[in-house]
Amino acid sequence: MSAHDRTRPLYMISVAAELAGVHPQTLRIYEAKGLVSPKRSAGNTRLYSQADIEHLELIGQLTDEGINLAGVMRIIDLEQRFAKKEAEAESLRRRVVRLEARVHEYEMRKRVTALVRSDSQAIRLWQITDAQE
Repeated sequence: MSAHDRTRPLYMISVAAELAGVHPQTLRIYEAKGLVSPKRSAGNTRLYSQADIEHLELIGQLTDEGINLAGVMRIIDLEQRFAKKEAEAESLRRRVVRLEARVHEYEMRKRVTALVRSDSQAIRLWQITDAQE
């Protein structure tokens, strides 16, 4: 399933509640507290995506473990911030690899240029000494 498919709003509140194993009123409470943000249809009907359902399942697991909604909000916020930092770190790792390749290429060109120059100087020196003989 692609990321776009996971975020496409598909389920009305009754279906989403059934899939998440909660009462529709619970979804309204979660929305009011900012735990979930369903999209709205042209007729203002709440529409939940598969990602929303998975998010609701996580909320259910955490509350089943005895964590209150304030704690759930904090955990979810930390998870989202951690995921963002991981993505940033991965982006930086890819950039370092590209920069290392560029530095390597630069150093190789520098070495090759130095060799070409030294060979040219040796040839000229040889030509000069050969001409003097």
